[in-house]
Amino acid sequence: MQPERKNICADVVIVGGGTAGCLAAITIKELEPMAQVVIVEKAHINRSGCLAAGMNAINAYLNPGETPESFTRYVRYDAMGLLREDLVLSAARRLNDVVRKVEELGLPIQKNADGTYTPRGRWNIKINGENLKPLLARAVQERGAQVLNRVVATNYLLDREGRAAGVMGFGVRDGCFYSIKAKAVICATGGAAGIYHPHHPVDGHHKTWYSPFNTGAGYAMGIRASAEMTSFEMRFIALRTKDVICPTGTLALGFKAPQVNSLARRYMTTDFTHQGGEGAPTCLRLYGYLREIKEGRGPCYMDTRHLTPERVRELKESYLDMYPGIVLYWAANKIDPGKEPIELSGTEPYVMGGHCQAGYWIDRKRQTTIEGLYACGDVAGGYPFKFVSGCWAEGTIAGESALEYIKEERGGLGPSPVGEDLSLQLDREVERVFSPWFRQVRGESGVKPWEMEERIQTIMDDYAGGISSYYELSENRLVIAQEKLDRLVAQVKYLVAADFHELMKAHEVIDRLAVARVLVAHLRHRKETRWPGFQSRIDYPERDDLHWLKFVNSRMNQEGRIEIIERPYEQLVSGERYLPR
Repeated sequence: MQPERKNICADVVIVGGGTAGCLAAITIKELEPMAQVVIVEKAHINRSGCLAAGMNAINAYLNPGETPESFTRYVRYDAMGLLREDLVLSAARRLNDVVRKVEELGLPIQKNADGTYTPRGRWNIKINGENLKPLLARAVQERGAQVLNRVVATNYLLDREGRAAGVMGFGVRDGCFYSIKAKAVICATGGAAGIYHPHHPVDGHHKTWYSPFNTGAGYAMGIRASAEMTSFEMRFIALRTKDVICPTGTLALGFKAPQVNSLARRYMTTDFTHQGGEGAPTCLRLYGYLREIKEGRGPCYMDTRHLTPERVRELKESYLDMYPGIVLYWAANKIDPGKEPIELSGTEPYVMGGHCQAGYWIDRKRQTTIEGLYACGDVAGGYPFKFVSGCWAEGTIAGESALEYIKEERGGLGPSPVGEDLSLQLDREVERVFSPWFRQVRGESGVKPWEMEERIQTIMDDYAGGISSYYELSENRLVIAQEKLDRLVAQVKYLVAADFHELMKAHEVIDRLAVARVLVAHLRHRKETRWPGFQSRIDYPERDDLHWLKFVNSRMNQEGRIEIIERPYEQLVSGERYLPR
């Protein structure tokens, strides 16, 4: 009944074949073609990650007149005054270079008559990105990186000194146990969806804005390895179109559609920002919508009634590059955006380090608190407003840094990345990973993954600021959430899986539980409201820069308890602080 074991050695193993992981692999192979690079991908690299369906704009680009410093100041404003400025600045210096790099790989970028990129707002440029993921996958494969598709990463290998020594996992199709030993590890798994009940819990159970296959595996692996995590309390709650959960940035930036309430009045006014209009920080756009709903002026809409038939056609074409579902929805329901506004909705909360800044606590080289382990993209913390180009920049930095680390600290490229015997770790992980399947094979009754998933989502929605409570938080409810999640940890030993696909689902729910526990600990500790809408404490409704302009970090100790660590904020970019009061 023991699974077959497959052992692989590499210089670098990358967990996750999304856009950040692809850029990390491309960077390493271009700098050192002989480097042995392995990507571990749960799905298939051709269409994996949160941008599997494509994109219609690059949302972080320095258009003419902007600088890395002006970008960092803007991101600080959008993040309500708290972010890792060193991380944002180091990535901003690379944004335009990585965009040009991906264009060279085949990405179509829309251009003006003079050959310059076509802007879409201050930090955006337009692209035709439906084929974004396949072209990155092709570049990875052409450069000779090895890709393990349909392999679920479950935990890190650590050597005696506590350094990253590889990754363990299992094959969804072959049922094999994989150990990939390496001199450096890059985590690029993305953030976590499915922690809360989705907006459509019945007829569209996984109709979410963020990829439902991003289940927090990278976070959970780091949590179990006692890596330091940051800013989980800065949740991301997307303001999206109702029913199809489609991004609204295309409507607001590309087609100048304002937010209006049921009285056709614009409500995103100077109440929210001294800049006025749609210049409000991202969290306040959600908060403004919630205020209208709570005070009886909903539903709310993106007002597209100013669009001509030609512009409506352009809007549909734009969505076909990233979210064709809304075009089909309009057609099926005979909706003309030029004649009726598009209704809005909030989504369930997500934990992610791209739009917000939840993730690993890293240094400027993107190394985590575990030596030899690097993080990039949505799984890396401290740097919000990343979007796709920021993830490319971080993947590039992580790839360069991992290669430098191998050369300077691990004896250079070559065989035998780990000399010591790691058999005890491997044996323990085989037992942990396959236990739900072993129990099913033995005929034991137990808990199905979907049952535990429903329980986690119910706890989080009821007590940790889900959509049913307008995302609002309070100490007494968070204490209940924490107690219920802690009790649920003891139920993991009853999970059963009938096959390897269900075994994958079991580990997705185990990982979500780990992320949920850390999230609640962070939400409890920050006793202020820094990001209204995303993190609204009704018992601490004001922002408190005097006491809380700092990072809430955490680490899980050997007993499984979550320890909170506070880290100071450091302002690096001089000039006016763009903070709405």
